[in-house]
Amino acid sequence: MRSHLCIAALAMNLALLSSPILAEAAAPGSFCVEPQDGSIPARSATAPTGSELAGRLGGIDDDAREELIRREFLAGNIPEFLKRLRPVELRSDLPDGKSTRITLCVMPDYLALGSDRDYLLVPMRLQTALAVAAQYGFTLPTPAIVDAIYAQSAVHLAPRPLPASPAMRSTAYYLNHDALIRSQRTEVDASPGALISGDKKDLVLTNRLWKNLDRIAIYGWHTLEGHPIQPLSLVHGWHYVDYSHGVRLVSTRILLNDKPERLSAALRDAVTARLLSYEGAISPADLIARLIDARTHSVSAAAR
Repeated sequence: MRSHLCIAALAMNLALLSSPILAEAAAPGSFCVEPQDGSIPARSATAPTGSELAGRLGGIDDDAREELIRREFLAGNIPEFLKRLRPVELRSDLPDGKSTRITLCVMPDYLALGSDRDYLLVPMRLQTALAVAAQYGFTLPTPAIVDAIYAQSAVHLAPRPLPASPAMRSTAYYLNHDALIRSQRTEVDASPGALISGDKKDLVLTNRLWKNLDRIAIYGWHTLEGHPIQPLSLVHGWHYVDYSHGVRLVSTRILLNDKPERLSAALRDAVTARLLSYEGAISPADLIARLIDARTHSVSAAAR
């Protein structure tokens, strides 16, 4: 029942990806700090911290862990610094000599549970990521957007791969990797809210998912030299998640030549999509709807 409710709510919120925005000029410097579409619930004063959740996540199975992660995110249990979005600018000169400039608003780091002082970076399944993104008024990046975020990040962390084994999907690996990232943050004196990259691979949107609706797409985890050690991959099935995965949310609102626009509209347009995608135009709302539909049928079939 919870899966069906989650999917229904996600489907209703897909309208945020494609609904029009009144085209009033905005200043790039202040656009990303203004309220975004959707609703990130205020974090409750009694919400568990990252350390408390680390204790709760241990000793439960994968499905229960995923349900707990989803529930906490949908309740708004995220650090305040993740709500302070950072601008990422993309520019291109068109064949007619005109210049196109797009300003994206992105979360400064990957999704984490807890408070500013005590938080836990948590990988999650694609279905959970899509549900959280939809409720918050955000979407997932493309590989091109991931590269742009890395290039403009104020802080670059070196990837910290752990030994490959079935334990990669365990809570113990989640916590171990979070501790390694936290140690790096301390070493470089990274302040919460700074745009940061290199700590995780990204769950991404790609046209290749159209022919692989039962898969997830991952990309990134850049080295300090700026090279992604994870090329775009659709090897894993849609239930798969391991310690190296992260979810970086991108607002559905952008500036296109200083005027508010929807990211989905820019991705569908053959001209502006050149800045945002290595694959040409993408229709994110349609793709997400098909991914949801494929998972709905999988859940229904498993219940029979």
